[in-house]
Amino acid sequence: MKEFDSIEEVLEFAIKNEQQAADFYDNLAANSTDGVMKNTFLQYAKEEKGHKARLEKIKAGGTYSLKSGSVTDLKIGDYLVASKVSDEMSYQDALILAMKREKAAYKLYMKLSEMAADLELEIIFRDLAIEEAKHKLKFETEYDEVVLRDN
Repeated sequence: MKEFDSIEEVLEFAIKNEQQAADFYDNLAANSTDGVMKNTFLQYAKEEKGHKARLEKIKAGGTYSLKSGSVTDLKIGDYLVASKVSDEMSYQDALILAMKREKAAYKLYMKLSEMAADLELEIIFRDLAIEEAKHKLKFETEYDEVVLRDN
C-alpha cells in the first residue's frame, strides 16, 4: 500500500486520478457510437478536469492541513481501479468500469473530507465526493435502462 508523507502527496495523487478520469471519459467518448453517451462521457471528462483544477488551486494555495497530521492510513489501494479501455470493450463493460471508478473516487474524497483539519477543505472534499456519487448514479441509471432492460 502506498503511504503518503504529506497532504501535498495526497493532493498530487488526487490530481493525477482526476486527470486519469478525464482521459478515461475522453477515450470512452472517442469510442462511443451512441451520440447521447458520447456527449455524456465528454461532459464527465470536462467535470473531472474541473475537479483537477480545484485540487490544483488548493495545492497552490498551500493553506490546508489534516486533523491527524499524518496520511499514512489512507488505504490507497481501496481507491484504485484497474482500467484498460479498448476498442473491443463493450458498452456494458465501459459502464461497469465507469461505476467502479466513480465509487473509488467517492470513497477517496469522503476519506479526505474526514481527515481535513479545516472546515473549508472538508466541504470541498465532501462536495467532490458528492459529484462523484452523482456520476456513479448516472452510470447506474444508464446501466439499468440500457443493459438490464435488454436482458
